[in-house]
Amino acid sequence: MTSPDVSAQTPADRDLASARRTLSVEIDGLVALRDGLNGEFARAVAILAAISGRVIVSGMGKSGHIGCKIAATLASTGTPSFFVHPAEASHGDLGMITRDDAVIALSNSGETPELADIIAYCRRFSIPLIAITSRGGSTLAQSADCALILPGFTEACPNGLAPTTSTTLTLALGDALAVALLERIGFSAQDFKVFHPGGKLGKKLQRVADLMHGPDSLPLCQPDTPMSEALMVMTGKSFGCTGVVDEAGLLVGVITDGDLRRHMNDNLVRSRAADIMTRAPKHVPPMMVAAEALRLMNDGKVTGLFVVDEGRPVGFLHVHDLLRAGVA
Repeated sequence: MTSPDVSAQTPADRDLASARRTLSVEIDGLVALRDGLNGEFARAVAILAAISGRVIVSGMGKSGHIGCKIAATLASTGTPSFFVHPAEASHGDLGMITRDDAVIALSNSGETPELADIIAYCRRFSIPLIAITSRGGSTLAQSADCALILPGFTEACPNGLAPTTSTTLTLALGDALAVALLERIGFSAQDFKVFHPGGKLGKKLQRVADLMHGPDSLPLCQPDTPMSEALMVMTGKSFGCTGVVDEAGLLVGVITDGDLRRHMNDNLVRSRAADIMTRAPKHVPPMMVAAEALRLMNDGKVTGLFVVDEGRPVGFLHVHDLLRAGVA
């Protein structure tokens, strides 16, 4: 089989080929990382879950940039964390690390000299130290309480010099730690909203109760209400529907514009609400995430839903409320 004629390739072809080689090399590294996880990873999670303080992440150069992201991910998912620059640590920032904390130190070689003072400080004050490095026999790995060793890999850089695969693996391992801790402590979507109040994500995590119209706005009638009166309730509240509640105040049906069209005849106004209503209507609980309520509306092809708590309507959510709040 003959090799492709490289000279015939355009610059764009070569760029795409280079990108695919880079991603393939890094994917191979990630697969090896996944397959090589063992009890040492579980021990690292246990150490981090047991502390009463913060997780301090430190690293130099590219490892430092990755460390900043790992610390940010931990902090945003329920594990208090921040980054300490190893050079600054040697000039006073060691005071930011307490005996209640744990340290994650990142170094591909495991011999980064700037980490020496942090390593010594952790050993002196019995602060748990977790290493992420590619060399199990390195100073960092041997000094740590728990060493997460990256698998054998090839840097995607054709010269084998620029940190590429190594930083990808370190970042992925940090994500794995953060998610494992998130699941261990039961960090919920509502907890996530507390730490992400701004932006599109914060809006999507709003609850139905935050956006719904309250009890005073509800269009409601009884099953034996004449349709002439039920129509007045519908038009008076401008939701395009009315809920039907029994004597106990439980929602037993709903009358929509669609129900009216299906029963449009001379007997409509002489009918009772129970004759026209759709029974067992779809509804949502007040603590449902607003984005989930929007999905239910889209799936059911409806523009509004009653909000029900223990069988009783407590609010009404319209798709326009979701649009105004930026959920859609």
